[in-house]
Amino acid sequence: MKKILLSMLTLVGLTLPIWATNPMTPSMPSLTIAPDAHAAGMGDIGAATTPDLNSQHWNPSKYAFMESKGGLTVNYTPWLTKLVNDINLAYIAGYYNIGEMAGTVSGSFRYFSMGTVALVDGYGGTFAEATPNEWAIDVAYSRKLHEYVSMAVALRFLYSDLNNGVNSSANNNSTEMHPAWTMAADLSLYYRQPISLPMGESYFGLGFNLSNLGGKMTYDEGYTENFIPANIRLGASYELPFDNYNRLMVSLEANRMLIPTYGSKFAEDGERMTQTEYSDISSTKGWWMSFCDAPGYVDEITGKTVSPAVEELQEIQWGIGLEYSYNKQFFGRVGYSHENYWKGNRRYVTLGAGFKLSIFSLDFAYCIATAPSNPLDGTMRFTLGFDLAGIKDLVNNKK
Repeated sequence: MKKILLSMLTLVGLTLPIWATNPMTPSMPSLTIAPDAHAAGMGDIGAATTPDLNSQHWNPSKYAFMESKGGLTVNYTPWLTKLVNDINLAYIAGYYNIGEMAGTVSGSFRYFSMGTVALVDGYGGTFAEATPNEWAIDVAYSRKLHEYVSMAVALRFLYSDLNNGVNSSANNNSTEMHPAWTMAADLSLYYRQPISLPMGESYFGLGFNLSNLGGKMTYDEGYTENFIPANIRLGASYELPFDNYNRLMVSLEANRMLIPTYGSKFAEDGERMTQTEYSDISSTKGWWMSFCDAPGYVDEITGKTVSPAVEELQEIQWGIGLEYSYNKQFFGRVGYSHENYWKGNRRYVTLGAGFKLSIFSLDFAYCIATAPSNPLDGTMRFTLGFDLAGIKDLVNNKK
């Protein structure tokens, strides 16, 4: 049962095709899903884009540059709708600016529901049903270190329940599954500099985020341990005004997971490691190994040998996004996300639109897969945001 559920979790979270070579399959892969429509409309990027309500996921350092005193956002994503109709992601985030010198506090709650699944015992028979789910809650603190630079740290609690604690009577201690949990932290930086132009003020931004740096998770009370999706994200953006009303932002971003490749040649005997040896790697060691542990492979299409160094570069996923805004109220977005064919082949174009008033904002994003048989095709995201300062002003005016 354990292998079946972990395989299901990998498919739901990462949607890795069966041809992925030396894939990295962490526990709680749902943490890698873009939760909001703003970033999703720009190709799933957000490390260096304009600060917004959902910066907690992409780069919480951006909250230090928010113009409003505070805000709250609610996001909803029906997931893999071309395969099933009962998997979804809900995400709530918010922030509050304590003061110029005191900094900004922020937090978020993420809930990923995987619908209803049948639990199968070691003999292939169904003995129960479960509603697998994963959730995470975090808090962050950000503040400006300089007029143009901010930094943030975040602390996160992660929880994953794949079978609701229900096990077959045929299972033994090593195959029974139980809910798993761990703690993780983020470290991020953000640089945003205004540049005066004849047609208005432009902005150049850089973003960096190390996320989900934490302990491993175990579903079988310590018999095996699983890496969580630690990730490094780097981005750059430039926002150009055409006049007082029209602006265009372009952003580039690259990210990769910081977990070792299963099957890498880092076992003590020089051969490919076993599952036990892979499980025994510590989180800290795994982060460093992830940069130099790719074993290389033979490309089955061209017949050429891919070196370990090239395979390391193939593990980088990159994206580009454009956002057009009119009067900072109406937004149109387009983006592209690219992943190597042998590392999952998740390639897609994204489209998005947004509308913003002083009190609330509404955003929508749609995914168009460019790779064949991609279950992400047609994925939609919805975001509703609230400006607390705008709401307070409205209430005061009514008084």
